[in-house]
Amino acid sequence: MVRYLIIIEETTTGYSAYSPDLPGCVATGSTREEVEHEMHDAVQFHIEGLRLSGHPVPEARSKAAYCEIAA
Repeated sequence: MVRYLIIIEETTTGYSAYSPDLPGCVATGSTREEVEHEMHDAVQFHIEGLRLSGHPVPEARSKAAYCEIAA
């Protein structure tokens, strides 16, 4: 199993998401839950398309961390 990092951002109309390791793989949704579901499907579709077209599938390399500061 491979785990790809997805970045979720709140927008004025809902949420958007992308994966730094899969350029061009994006999704949108009205709720966070919806965008996560849509992004899961988008990642699977994106990887399937890469394989079918003979392109290499990028490795999952991105990591995330939070930086806490006093408010």
